[in-house]
Amino acid sequence: MEVLSFLKLEVNGPMVTVALSVVLLALLKWYSTSAFSRLEKLGIRHPKPSPFIGNLPFFRQGFWESQMELRKLYGPLCGYYLGRRMFIVISEPDMIKQVLVENFHNFTNRMVSGLESKPVMDSVLFLRDKRWEEVRSVLTSAFSPEKLNEMTPLISQACDLLLAHLKHYAESGDAFDIQRCYSCYTTDVVASVAFGTQVDSRRAPGDPFVKHCRRFFAYSIPRPILVLILSFPSIMVPLARILPNKNRDELNGFFNKLIRNVIALRDQQAAEERRRDFLQLILDARHLATSLGVDSFDMVRQVFSSTDCTVGPSRPHQPRHLSQPLTLDEIVGQAFIFLIAGYEIITNTLSFATYLLATNPDCQEKLLAEVDSFKEKYPSTRSHAHHTSSDSARKVAPHGRAFCLLCPENCQLSYKIRLQTTPLPLGQPRRTIFNS
Repeated sequence: MEVLSFLKLEVNGPMVTVALSVVLLALLKWYSTSAFSRLEKLGIRHPKPSPFIGNLPFFRQGFWESQMELRKLYGPLCGYYLGRRMFIVISEPDMIKQVLVENFHNFTNRMVSGLESKPVMDSVLFLRDKRWEEVRSVLTSAFSPEKLNEMTPLISQACDLLLAHLKHYAESGDAFDIQRCYSCYTTDVVASVAFGTQVDSRRAPGDPFVKHCRRFFAYSIPRPILVLILSFPSIMVPLARILPNKNRDELNGFFNKLIRNVIALRDQQAAEERRRDFLQLILDARHLATSLGVDSFDMVRQVFSSTDCTVGPSRPHQPRHLSQPLTLDEIVGQAFIFLIAGYEIITNTLSFATYLLATNPDCQEKLLAEVDSFKEKYPSTRSHAHHTSSDSARKVAPHGRAFCLLCPENCQLSYKIRLQTTPLPLGQPRRTIFNS
């Protein structure tokens, strides 16, 4: 009894505080490194991660340059951690073929950070599993060559505006920013084709659509907030979603209202009066009766099938009815695809291609000669123009990072190392992320 009474007297406030602090520090220490053993268990080489933030400091020079350095140091199959999230990078052609062709049905989902806004989450980029398959079916039917040709006049109008601006600079002889011209051109195309709005962003930089597009791409997460989100995603991501964000709400509200107003106007018009743009093609196809199989979207398999490469047979799929037609939110989300995927990539591709043509006059003359003789001799050829854009994208990547795919179920890939085949078991469903 005397011993118990002694212990009872000694357990006071400061001791409890010290004990809890020690326990808390031990838990933080465990939490800061507990997620960084998965790549090692898989036998995949990777940079040594820092507590909490993983390999975030490794990418301080830029994502593209760091990816090249990562491959140089750790080989074509390697990995890294951003915060607690594991990434597996594959740049070996045979493994890429396994992901994009042989096991394509296992890699239909993309990585989601949890910070995406409502319109973006309803786009085909982030829809999951069955709903992704259904919405992609609608988009596939809307993107037939015949229907895409209906949008050519809209793109030609934007091209005419670009040429008019370039002619003005050529006549004046003044220096100008070609990337800004291409940025305005891309804005005009996206506004016309995806949002059903005609703008001239070069002459009207104060147009609401132009201003909101620039705000959309100028927004970035402050670095301290990004570090906290990567370190404590289970706490910070829900917190970031519920906290008020005036800029995000204004941008989402503007684009939502714009598309909803255009859809309401189209519903009141006769079919022959409706503008033939991407938005209208989606509206026409939103009540598609059946969905296609996943292998119908496997463009890489189709490319391999047209060459000498051999691919396994595609999985049979019976067409089935859609669970529901495209919702208004999903239609808005598909319009955001053009804004996200088209704006920066097209601008950068055109800018880099122009630079490479300017520094390689022989290629410029060859391309000009092909364009001049296009209508007269070769109505359907676009070989050198295609080679020019492809080679500029190869030399200087127009976008900063590769795409990330999630493995939704257990999948096993093989990687040949020194003539030996090593299986890679990928067990964590929905947690394994491939960076290709």
